[in-house]
Amino acid sequence: MKPSRAVFKCFKWLERQGDRITGAAGPYFVGGAVILICMGVVCFFDVILPSLRFLPVTAPACTLIALNLLMHYYYVCTVPPGFVDDPPRGTGNPWLWAKKRLPAESRALTGVRWSNDVTITRASTTRCRKCTQIKPERSHHCRICDKCVLKYDHHCPGINQCVGLHNERHFVLFRAYLVLSTFCFGVLGYDQIFEALGFNYQQPWNHHVPEVVFLMEYILSVVLCLAVGIMLLWHLWSIALGETSVEAQDHDVYRRVAKERGDEFVNSYDLGKWKNLELFFNVGNNGYPLYTLVLPLRINPYTDGRAWARREGYERHRGVRAGEELTDDEDEEY
Repeated sequence: MKPSRAVFKCFKWLERQGDRITGAAGPYFVGGAVILICMGVVCFFDVILPSLRFLPVTAPACTLIALNLLMHYYYVCTVPPGFVDDPPRGTGNPWLWAKKRLPAESRALTGVRWSNDVTITRASTTRCRKCTQIKPERSHHCRICDKCVLKYDHHCPGINQCVGLHNERHFVLFRAYLVLSTFCFGVLGYDQIFEALGFNYQQPWNHHVPEVVFLMEYILSVVLCLAVGIMLLWHLWSIALGETSVEAQDHDVYRRVAKERGDEFVNSYDLGKWKNLELFFNVGNNGYPLYTLVLPLRINPYTDGRAWARREGYERHRGVRAGEELTDDEDEEY
């Protein structure tokens, strides 16, 4: 066996073992996250909130932030990302679902919401060589879930499932409210840190939460605010460019290939940064009201994953020829 081939097989084996570990550890990641988030909420309301001014205003605002944090994490863990063999989805409990801004008479048979200012074309399809399912474009096969996911972004161990078409909005909003809540925790809990460390002898620690627990949650909040904040900004920028995490990597390859032959790559999903964000969160004139960004309500995406909004006059990406599209990596021998 050639050394290069042996190295390739070794890395493939390590990759499969990593997938198994990630899949098996998912429930433990979720359990740990639930414990830490709940401890952080308890610490804030027990230690920090009573010390704030204008409680009639600050208490409802902090409660709303905490509610969004908890509910969006619940949604992103329990709402399936959307698999290619799933039946069409409707709405569920009316208490948890937002109402549309406009009636649904413009809804097409494909489940896509058509509008006057957006051109939506039916997605091309291919057959997955791993699960043999017919999948529309922007779908990818997840090695851990062993299924093809609509508008696949990535598999996240922290939610024990993939981020896809139906839960990507909750994933981004969870990150946003996690950054906001940890920022508030770090800024508003600054004085209580000195009390927990024993530097303020005139005011003893008279809270239900032990000092060491508050210190741990404070340090964790500062670290998460910085780390998740950077990841959130990168994710929002990708959304503004009209691409997922996987597509961002593919598009870099397309740009290089197009440039080598004197062409220019153009992402057909990119309708402009504001319109891309509007479609992702499905808000605006022909979507849901803006209050769905501050109230933890469920909404459907603007498409069913089998048709996509594109630039006017584009049926596919510019600079990519037929047959050059990148597909899911195959577990083939080198």
